Amino acid sequence: MIGKISTKKRMKNSIFFTLTIIIALITRLGYLQLIQGKELKEKAYAQQTSDRSVNAKRGTIYDATGKVELAVSSTVETITVNPTNIKEEDKEKVAKKLSELFELDYESVLKKVKKKSSIETIVKKVDKDKTNELRNWQKENNILTGINIDEDTKRYYPQNSLASQIIGFCGSDNQGLNGIEAKYDKYLSGKAGAISRLTDASGGTIKDTSEEYIEPQDGDDLVLTIDATIQGIAEKYLKEACIDNKCTDGGNIIVMNPKNGDILAMAGYPDYNLNEPFKVDENLSKEEQNKQMQALWRNKAISDTYEPGSTFKLVTTSAALEEGITTPDKEGEFCCVGHIEVAGVKIKCWRYYNPHGSESLRMALKNSCNPVFIGLGQKIGVHKYYEYLNKFGFFKTTGIDLPGEASSIFLKEDKVGPVELATISFGQRFEVTPIQMATMLSTIANGGVYVKPRVVKQIISNTETDENGNRKVTNIEPEKGERVLSEKTSKDILSMMQTVVSEGTGKNAKVEGYSIGGKTGTSEDGVNTNKYVTSFIGTAPIEDPQVVILVTLYNPTGEGGHQGGGVAAPVGGQLFSEILPYLEVEKSQN
Repeated sequence: MIGKISTKKRMKNSIFFTLTIIIALITRLGYLQLIQGKELKEKAYAQQTSDRSVNAKRGTIYDATGKVELAVSSTVETITVNPTNIKEEDKEKVAKKLSELFELDYESVLKKVKKKSSIETIVKKVDKDKTNELRNWQKENNILTGINIDEDTKRYYPQNSLASQIIGFCGSDNQGLNGIEAKYDKYLSGKAGAISRLTDASGGTIKDTSEEYIEPQDGDDLVLTIDATIQGIAEKYLKEACIDNKCTDGGNIIVMNPKNGDILAMAGYPDYNLNEPFKVDENLSKEEQNKQMQALWRNKAISDTYEPGSTFKLVTTSAALEEGITTPDKEGEFCCVGHIEVAGVKIKCWRYYNPHGSESLRMALKNSCNPVFIGLGQKIGVHKYYEYLNKFGFFKTTGIDLPGEASSIFLKEDKVGPVELATISFGQRFEVTPIQMATMLSTIANGGVYVKPRVVKQIISNTETDENGNRKVTNIEPEKGERVLSEKTSKDILSMMQTVVSEGTGKNAKVEGYSIGGKTGTSEDGVNTNKYVTSFIGTAPIEDPQVVILVTLYNPTGEGGHQGGGVAAPVGGQLFSEILPYLEVEKSQN
């Protein structure tokens, strides 16, 4: 009886144990199939296949006319090897040929050829004359497997250094690293293809199997707002100005269409050759070489801030006129005695030794008289002044479609006392970017309506078509913001700016036959640095502004001095003299 019970118990235990194992196996199988199935399938595929990536061609970058190519991709080839498919007795011969043909280190190549792996990259982006020589050598030596020659692409910049700090460049993997190349990389890069083949456990080719080719999808093309001709004009005169005036820290020029925000040119000096972005002075240390590269790549027009000096008096003028505090031509409204006292601090006019005396607002702007604008700032008040700074967009980035844009540096409103407001009113002790200044004047020139700057106006697809079968074109529409000033205030400021150029500190920007308005500026580059930033900002024609120009020169140390009227204004005149005729702007007799 006891034996029967014991036998039954053993049977129950055996059945329970067996069921437990079956349940565990089913659970494990379900986990492998349902939870890990996708991952294991991918791993199995990876073990059973060998993939070689095929880079897509990056999209072409055109200038505003759509005719000038600024960046293109040419077809080159990449060499890889499958070490397991090269006979042992041929490995040294293969390594020797590859190292000789492509000027590589023999030992490094031999190490790759002998490596126990399915694929090794030997050299990328090789011209076809070299790869054709390799093909012929393979045939002559009957080495037809194990060496792969695959199509690749190489980025090329036909205009060399033109607009280098806007366009940017690519790395060895065709990824955009700077400028437009980086900002619009997802459009330009396309989608890589692949060449796949089945392999055995050791990575060798399985007989009677063929390679599968997955075609890459080329990237989209871009049409910029940059006009290659205007960009060339800007770069020419900027280089001359920086060399002639010995600008130790370079300079930049922005040319903008105030009606739609199009950046027609954005020049920086010094610049660099886009086809050789890493070329620097080999005599420098590695650290200094890196600093030099970063400085050349940096687009100071959007990434660096500076004190705008007297060009900022246009903002004070705008707020004062819009608030009805003053009018342009009331004679004797102001009187310059060479200084003004603010909270016990005496602030001098730049011409303190020969005061301007009785002035209207027009005359004060023409003379760039600091005390007048300090007085206007006091009447406007901190809160209202900061409202206008905000409306003009100085408390945020412009949102221009380029990487690395900086924002301004202002004291917080509650930290601004009488002296701080006074210095802001004539353009000192705060910092803005050149692109913010160009956008400010574009707002005035655009009848008082804010317009956002942009550098790309079209994306042309290489994969999608429209209803007519043509390549799909996406237009990037201009973005306008709120009205900052009334049209009357806008016209009054433009009229006074014209007087600055015809009679005042900006007279060196005059161009016969064109009505040009402008304002000059000079400021210290930091506190007690003995360095200066000199600038000129202008627009033309005054009756219907088509173009805004900002010239900024950093630390001019030449014989011409560092004043905006003597150094930067002449550059503005040179730019207007070529750009206005190119844009077919009619001459006037104003």
